[in-house]
Amino acid sequence: MTLRKHFAGFAVTALAAAIPAVAMADVSIYGRAHVSVDFLDDGADYSETNLSSNSSRLGFKGDHEINPNLTAFFQIEQEINFSSGSVDSNGQNFATRDTFVGLKGNFGSARMGRFDSPFKVARGPANLFGDQLGDMRNLTRVGNARFDERYENTVEYTTPNMGGFFGVLGYSVQEGTTKDDNLDESVISGSLNYAGDALEAALAYESADEDTTRGERDGVRAAAAYKITDGFKLVGFYQTIDYTNPAATQLVQDSLSGDTFGLGGELKVGSATALKAMWMTRDSDADNYDADMLTVGIEHKLDKAVRVYANYAMVDNDDNVALTPWSQARSASPAGAAGEEASGFSVGLRYDF
Repeated sequence: MTLRKHFAGFAVTALAAAIPAVAMADVSIYGRAHVSVDFLDDGADYSETNLSSNSSRLGFKGDHEINPNLTAFFQIEQEINFSSGSVDSNGQNFATRDTFVGLKGNFGSARMGRFDSPFKVARGPANLFGDQLGDMRNLTRVGNARFDERYENTVEYTTPNMGGFFGVLGYSVQEGTTKDDNLDESVISGSLNYAGDALEAALAYESADEDTTRGERDGVRAAAAYKITDGFKLVGFYQTIDYTNPAATQLVQDSLSGDTFGLGGELKVGSATALKAMWMTRDSDADNYDADMLTVGIEHKLDKAVRVYANYAMVDNDDNVALTPWSQARSASPAGAAGEEASGFSVGLRYDF
């Protein structure tokens, strides 16, 4: 028998032995197909219809019980562009979204990898139009002072749930490739959260030092949702950011510093249909860099996995700013025009599996 045949036989035997182990692992495949047809108008020269893939994804996750008090878990998640099939907006080819491994037990949980910061997640209670036209990040995530990030090389700890309260603390060394010890590229992010029957709330703080690229930024964020009745809830949001970068002018630093806040509501008009509205404003520390955004929409759940919706959103810009209601979490994101009113109408389909 030749060496090649010996090797082939060994490979087949090894594969056969591995299959039962894989089958015993608690691993699941999940994903989201989220696409929309949008009419976008920047208020100046752009007025077109687009097809957009909105944070569509495919993932694998699982866990393994080591003992009754300790479980290992993992997740690998990839962005999928249903409109063009291309890689994600950062040019990455694999594991572009939340990807991590960790341990959990009575002590809470700890994980390592690349995933949403606690500050980013804290917007959740007020996030009525996430990954859609009118997403609040169009006003909260601006320029080099932006937060709402998915940081690389992150270690995060989540406390046990104590009467609805829990805390999250994360630390990221980000790139970690420079040899210059005088350069700081770290991020610390934490949140205190509450989830009850009627109230859901989060308070978060994040501080980022990126001497090599984007500068230093500190932010505080609060978000809350309160169910007045089973069919109606109010949401509120507040964020303040301070941006410092010696490589930028004082005007740029002031224009990216400031407060963003908003109010919204969701009204159920049936067991599967809801009307939603959100108003937000960005109040910059610099003159003529403010913007207001209004979003209204209707969403109907066909079943637990599939929903359809229609949204209208507009951003009213001051003379020196060119924000739009479509720049975040979407493959169709043309630039805006300074001082103009950018508006859009979107009809979307989301299928979670």
